[in-house]
Amino acid sequence: MNLTISGHHLDLTPAIREYVQNKLERIKRHFDHVIDISVILSVDKLTEKEKRQKAEINVHIKGKDLHVESIAHDLYAAIDALIDKLDRQVIKHKDQVQNHHSMAKRLPEEFTSASAT
Repeated sequence: MNLTISGHHLDLTPAIREYVQNKLERIKRHFDHVIDISVILSVDKLTEKEKRQKAEINVHIKGKDLHVESIAHDLYAAIDALIDKLDRQVIKHKDQVQNHHSMAKRLPEEFTSASAT
């Protein structure tokens, strides 16, 4: 798995990099067929009072690309929200893949039993 973490208008500290890597362990625990992950952390400075921290992630898994983004006033809160959204998408994709495979196993039995009667 390739992991790329980049920052726009932001200095990536080792603490932020380690925080993102630790949070991504949750995704790997649910679904281990991840090929490539690209994380972009950025700061939008509209005015001094309205600083927005933005976190985006692109995940390339077998058969699908997932894109998630979140915005918050705190970078760590944006990363937490990002990982929560991504986790829901990964679990949904995993369920779809598993249901599809189980349907493929059941379909030939249904067709053979219907043709036998």
